[in-house]
Amino acid sequence: MTILRSLVFDILFYGLLAVQGILCLPLVLWSRGGTYWALKTYCRITIWLLEKIVGLKVEVRGTVPQGDVIVASKHQSFLDILIHMRELPRARFIMKKELRWAPILGLYALRIGSIPVHRGRKGETVNKMVAREARENGAPGQLVIYPQGTRVAPHVDAPYKVGAGVLYQRFGKTCVPAATNAGLFWGRNSWVRKPGLAIVEYLDPIPPGVKLSSFMLQMEEAVETASDALMAEVGHPRPTARPLRAPKAE
Repeated sequence: MTILRSLVFDILFYGLLAVQGILCLPLVLWSRGGTYWALKTYCRITIWLLEKIVGLKVEVRGTVPQGDVIVASKHQSFLDILIHMRELPRARFIMKKELRWAPILGLYALRIGSIPVHRGRKGETVNKMVAREARENGAPGQLVIYPQGTRVAPHVDAPYKVGAGVLYQRFGKTCVPAATNAGLFWGRNSWVRKPGLAIVEYLDPIPPGVKLSSFMLQMEEAVETASDALMAEVGHPRPTARPLRAPKAE
């Protein structure tokens, strides 16, 4: 039954993407505000379909970030992108370069000011993020960055990259860490959607002015600890202890 429900959901999910994506193109070309309306409408409908068809409910915890901040989020699933897009007033994303050419999604993402980067070129990626954000800086919005650089399966350890810290220091913005357990129900390489409770939790903000190494440690500890807790809450505790990372000397 889960497979059948997933199949029905995916047909509607991709069908809605194509139909709404085309019908809303005039709004996208007209204004950034119109693009946000189209994206948020799509995310609301998709999340509603998930609950009604699959039995996968979505819950958002913590204070939803407002204003000009960086959101450093755990990334386990396409679902956590949908949740951020629905909840954040003016989200834009650091996204992999290849998504620029994705039908419909690429255009919409670029239209809201998302920043495409090449994940395999560390120095180039950081410089491009800084340059593009400098052009966007001053426009109200929440810049969502995935500090591990890609989707990471639940309970898999992957290093945190320095990009989030560089943006945090360069622009002097507050950073809001965010945790999730969404990958338990909507996996990275699986089209099966499982029933349950997918949660995104916005955590305590990290104010500007923290030194880079301390910021990186504080952000990682907050995101990983909260994500582990969310997964344990729905019956998936971490099987082994998470390795602790010592702070580097300032």
